[in-house]
Amino acid sequence: MKSTSELTDFYYKELYPSLSELEKTRLHILSQFKWYGTMGAVAFIIMALWMGKSFGLFHPLMIGIVIGFIVLASITYRFMIQGYAKDFKAHIITPLIAAIDSHLLYNPDFMISQHLFSRSSLFQHDIDRYSGNDYVKGSIDGVALEFSDVHAEYQTRDSKGRTQWHTLFRGLFLVAEFNKHFKSHTVILPDLAEKTFGNLIGGWLQSQNSSRDSVIQLDDPEFEKKFVVYGNDPIEARYILTHSMMKRIVEFQKKISHPLFISFIHNHIHIAIATQKDLFEPSIFTSLLDYKQAMEYVNTLNNTIGLVEELKLNERLWSKS
Repeated sequence: MKSTSELTDFYYKELYPSLSELEKTRLHILSQFKWYGTMGAVAFIIMALWMGKSFGLFHPLMIGIVIGFIVLASITYRFMIQGYAKDFKAHIITPLIAAIDSHLLYNPDFMISQHLFSRSSLFQHDIDRYSGNDYVKGSIDGVALEFSDVHAEYQTRDSKGRTQWHTLFRGLFLVAEFNKHFKSHTVILPDLAEKTFGNLIGGWLQSQNSSRDSVIQLDDPEFEKKFVVYGNDPIEARYILTHSMMKRIVEFQKKISHPLFISFIHNHIHIAIATQKDLFEPSIFTSLLDYKQAMEYVNTLNNTIGLVEELKLNERLWSKS
């Protein structure tokens, strides 16, 4: 697999003609959006002044207009960048993934199955709405993997019967074959309880999670500070989570700076990274020629696919028979 520096060179040298054309499109869309935004803001201010005099700024009607204005701006933005985003994925993300490894296939409109997401047991809640995009499937060093952006939601109703949608998870979800054979379930979650309340109270709160298997204590202090492990077989969990594996997981968590969730189920590793956004959606407010922007796309792809090497999933040191 290519290094980050090699991919950055590829981004600028090989993709530059496409980047230049897309940059022209971006600037045109941005100027249009600013014009519509200015006209909309002027209309909103005039309406707000009139409403403020007639009904007051905090009148329910005024609040409704504010919400409507925000929703309209969001819809307008999405509509305007739709074609731009499609071209960006076709001319930039697709060849970038191919440059990382020719065995990888990319489909911008597909997603990893809800079955695999639910099988991971990372998020214990019924899913009422499931969507995603930017699906990648293939193999790295002989290890089969697939991943995509995922947005899983659940629905509630308040006392008046009004529907509310809540995000269960939004981010990157990856499944890969694991190099050890195991029958148990091992789930690794961010240790928010210990981080918030300390070792004593945090440990007690972890043990009170009745919806999970038993807490499994491990002997890596740095790993224990960042994660809590639940499982139904402590011996097999320690067989999977060797000292080197725990160290690699900690180092990977430091690299991505987003909440990290991992499970080992059915001889597969499931990894969820809660980015809270679509990773490969371009913004019209940042130039594609900007180095930081380029590095965000390159690093995202490299870190994601590099999980195979990062966690050494290609080191088949144990028989899976």
